[in-house]
Amino acid sequence: MNMHSGFKRRSLLLGAGLGAMAGRPVWACADPVVVIGAGLAGLAVARQLHDAGRPVVVLEVRDRLGGRVHTSRLWPQQPMDLGASWIHGLKGNPLTGLARDAQARWVETSYEASLSLDANGNTVSGDSAPAERLLDRALRAAQRRDKDLSVMAALEALPAWQSATPALRQSVLHHINATLEQEYGGAADELSAWHGLDSAEYGGEDALFPGGFDQLVVHAARGLDVRLSTRVAALAPGRVTLADRREIRASAVVVTVPLGVLRSGGLHFAEALHPARVQAMETLRMGLLNKCWLRFERVHWPSDVDWIEWQGPQAGRWSQWVSLASRLNSPVLLGFHAAHEARQLEGLNDKDTVAHAHEALRNMFGSRFPAPQAAQITRWGRDPFSLGSYSFNAVGSSGQMRQALGGSDWDGALWFAGEATEPCHFGTAHGAWMSGLRVGRALLQATC
Repeated sequence: MNMHSGFKRRSLLLGAGLGAMAGRPVWACADPVVVIGAGLAGLAVARQLHDAGRPVVVLEVRDRLGGRVHTSRLWPQQPMDLGASWIHGLKGNPLTGLARDAQARWVETSYEASLSLDANGNTVSGDSAPAERLLDRALRAAQRRDKDLSVMAALEALPAWQSATPALRQSVLHHINATLEQEYGGAADELSAWHGLDSAEYGGEDALFPGGFDQLVVHAARGLDVRLSTRVAALAPGRVTLADRREIRASAVVVTVPLGVLRSGGLHFAEALHPARVQAMETLRMGLLNKCWLRFERVHWPSDVDWIEWQGPQAGRWSQWVSLASRLNSPVLLGFHAAHEARQLEGLNDKDTVAHAHEALRNMFGSRFPAPQAAQITRWGRDPFSLGSYSFNAVGSSGQMRQALGGSDWDGALWFAGEATEPCHFGTAHGAWMSGLRVGRALLQATC
């Protein structure tokens, strides 16, 4: 989805981050670097160390690789990505090179190949210019305030919003959901009006992997010492304690678990963390984006579009869809839900979720639209090993906090990586990979 591009208040970043505050990593050559988490960030760290001849062990609590990259092969010959699905912008994106190395075939998708429907299923022009202008005015006004506030609060404070027609308000809310809530995973009443949109983009089209996004993960993990189904309970300088009370000695530890797990206290740190890092953990938030994959006997919707938008009676409810008919010749639709709507729908079981989706599709394409043959539904907010989908800049947070979250602590014995530590590429798979490369390079500067 296209991100809103206007009026970002970018703060001065902290240079090398908290890594500059800490000492150089202390290497004990006999002990490995222990990486916690076998997602893209953790594998990027381990890949660099391993290839340079450094001893490294990756501990993963799940029984699979990938973390928030999760390709399901429940449907024969039809891999479904329940987590990360796209390379967002092929030009200059580090995952493009990784995909080439993995020999993973991709297909490009385009936001131009889209269809927009109103509540009754009629095609609409899709002209979002009036909604964009109103939102831009609200964000401009927010920049002049002395204190940060949410995107929704900024909008509600605008006189033009108070006098807007119901139709314009509905259009604005739909635009906010499509371009902000779905993009960042944070609700408009939580997303910072100052820094919530402070993200960077790569050029080119987005790309899906017919064979599954996990091809990149498997390639990145080749030859590494990855120990699955291994839960970490506590960390201390030079020591990792597992849930079964076994201990692993470590020259350094790299924590790549999601922000939601850090915020929940799922890991015990034996010594205090830097106050700026603690503040970052407390202020940044974990967003939510869930998927509902639906498989049909055949295609019952326009087969020449990639994206379908529905401006239904409730903003954000079954409003965004992806079709695999055009690019993959597959009778599969993907429905997205973000933020508050995603949290509400997580309370439904699969049967009721599919019933709600079918009702929406009947409103979109007519009462004879058939029920799906099968479904796969995510609930990332209830996943204890992620507690959300990806991080966003809530009110009061900024890129400075992301740099504070990254870097090292405990005189270089403890490091942090993951998408939440990337000031400009947070919330993305490539941001996770980049963060791991950054920490890996820093660790390689140490000498035995």
